[in-house]
Amino acid sequence: MTALLAIDLGTESARVAVYSADGEALGVSQSGYPTSFPHPGRAEQNPEDWWRAVVTATRAALAEAGSPPVAGVAVATTASTVAVLDGAGRPLRPALLWMDSRASAESELTGRSAHPVLRYAGGSDAVEWLVPKAMWLARHEPGVYRAARHITEAVDYLVWRLTGEWTGSRMNAVCKWNYDPRGGGLPDDLYAEFGVPDLRDKLPGRIVPVGDPVAPVGAAARDELGITGGAVVCAGGIDAHLSLLAVGGARPGRVSVVSGTSTAFVTEIDEPVFPPTVWGPYPDALNTGRWLVEGGQVTSGSVLTWAGEQLLGRDRSQLPELIEEASALAPCAHGLMVLDYFMGNRTPLRDPRLRGAVLGLTLGSSPAQVYRAAVEGVAYGTRQVLESFVDGGIAVDEVFVSGGIRHNPLWLRTTADVLGRPLRLVGEDNLTLRACAVAAAAGSGQAASLAEAAAGFAPRVRIVEPDPTHRDALERGYADYRAATEATREIAHRLSAPDRWPDRTPERQPV
Repeated sequence: MTALLAIDLGTESARVAVYSADGEALGVSQSGYPTSFPHPGRAEQNPEDWWRAVVTATRAALAEAGSPPVAGVAVATTASTVAVLDGAGRPLRPALLWMDSRASAESELTGRSAHPVLRYAGGSDAVEWLVPKAMWLARHEPGVYRAARHITEAVDYLVWRLTGEWTGSRMNAVCKWNYDPRGGGLPDDLYAEFGVPDLRDKLPGRIVPVGDPVAPVGAAARDELGITGGAVVCAGGIDAHLSLLAVGGARPGRVSVVSGTSTAFVTEIDEPVFPPTVWGPYPDALNTGRWLVEGGQVTSGSVLTWAGEQLLGRDRSQLPELIEEASALAPCAHGLMVLDYFMGNRTPLRDPRLRGAVLGLTLGSSPAQVYRAAVEGVAYGTRQVLESFVDGGIAVDEVFVSGGIRHNPLWLRTTADVLGRPLRLVGEDNLTLRACAVAAAAGSGQAASLAEAAAGFAPRVRIVEPDPTHRDALERGYADYRAATEATREIAHRLSAPDRWPDRTPERQPV
């Protein structure tokens, strides 16, 4: 029996699973790595830590599965998490994590361009994307930028470690690099306008559609990972975007909401619409001939982690007790409001300089009240995104929910109540791993197409219905959330201004 190997490089750890051809998980493991936050709004990791974690988790997952021969491998990662490497693939500086918002000025600059390809990005490049981050490097660390042979997504770095080849996922290229798959390719004129005319030379030269074969796993990687069999690496992509492959496949009106550290919302549409409140529509990013639409909250589960562990000082083992205490409170009965913009807003406001807030505190505010308000604030942010889809002409008929939210019953129930619609809770713990298995099955010939593989890997779901008795209170709370966002916007912009946090460190020198 041959197996499929799925690799998911998340914010805090590498997760690896071994699947049978019919979708049964045979072995699962994970291994973590640290993140540094050198300044407010900045987040960095070491690419070599990613690979060490992938090796550790892969060997453990294969051992648990009984070390079956592997037919196909696919990788998904956060995006844009950007590695800056020399010609030998060695890091010249720490990688810029997806949540790193240092390139806010560069992101704003992209919104002033009239280049036609930007209509596929809602009119500008978001602060999280590779292009603004490359612009920041060229401006602020020109020596490192000039020395960089490769400026690439984390997924492309791992594919190189697996195969020895520099290739890019078409999903990442379309969604994060302004790549036009319908004739324009990489936009050299746009890169020149943005001050990085040589960026094309630093990006992978070969772009591969999701689910297509890239190359066999190289001999060195096979030895490190403990892989046997004729393993072929197949193109993966962005973790949350791929999740549509793991909910039975993409169809109009089906939205996948992956709620973890952040929350990503993805759907596909047959005909493009161009509201400025979404990212996209991206042509051919997942399935050729269709358009991918994306929305998101930069911080969601991370807000709840901050509230429970950092603000309230509860150990992770104590969080279930805190959640139970907060669940006993009636919605919006605490006089508090939490804004979830701790690292800015992804969509629909597209404002990286918004910041989080806790409003209404008194000397009598309890930890359970604060935590309950944080959960409600995150749920309001989710509603804001889905409303922007509907207002922009994008159907939202089925909402599939997965990720860390499934382990927090208060967050899950409150999200259903705030949305006022049933949620389809996915039974599997990690949709991204299942989606990678779908891509690996298609690319290695275990399935005839992505669609066939996706149908075979469709997950179990449980319906979570909203509680209608909570509707009126949460409607008032949501209205206050929207009003508080506008009331604090100007102050948040002043507080997040770069000159409040000057970078007094000297320019990094290339290794």
